[in-house]
Amino acid sequence: MTTIMVVDDHPMWRDGVGRDLTEHGFEVVATADSVAAAANRAAATKPDVVLMDMHLPDGNGAQATVAVLEHSPATRILVLSASSEREDVLEAVKAGASGYLVKSASQAELVEAVTATAEGQAIFTPGLAGLVLGEYRRMATVPTGDGPDLPKLTDRETEVLRFVAKGLSAKQVGTRLGVSHRTVENHVQSSLRKLQLSNRVELARYAMEHGLD
Repeated sequence: MTTIMVVDDHPMWRDGVGRDLTEHGFEVVATADSVAAAANRAAATKPDVVLMDMHLPDGNGAQATVAVLEHSPATRILVLSASSEREDVLEAVKAGASGYLVKSASQAELVEAVTATAEGQAIFTPGLAGLVLGEYRRMATVPTGDGPDLPKLTDRETEVLRFVAKGLSAKQVGTRLGVSHRTVENHVQSSLRKLQLSNRVELARYAMEHGLD
């Protein structure tokens, strides 16, 4: 039998959802009305699925999601919230929630969503799935500047790169930094090798694209 914890600060809503799920064959092993209570009861009961509200008196559903998963990593979190705001949805997913359902869902939709969540599926209210997918696509196409695949320049190489992007010669950069122009050229050549670029023009373009100019 799938075990459930319901996290919501409104007693009538919390009890009603718990009663509906019990009638459909789920076992409600705990309820909670705050982030702190959710963490404590998740540690004690290790529920299969947590129904999580986003607005709690001592924090939000994303914080509670992190706390629950810390104590019960195998638990799956299905957010059940009145909010369909973009920030709430993305914050919940980033915290580790595997689904997001708005409270306008019918009883049948809720039961179906809890069942699917327990089986490991990602369940979202229609429209919100597209929002999450769009955000992940955006993140996949926008360079972060510190990703694991990007080569790492030293602080001095980055400093030299900033001056190169401004069009300064090796001699001018050397004067600014108090080093010889040969030292500057060595840093430039090292950066070109690390970044797999061919010349100063490409190096300057790289600096502008990554906000180093």
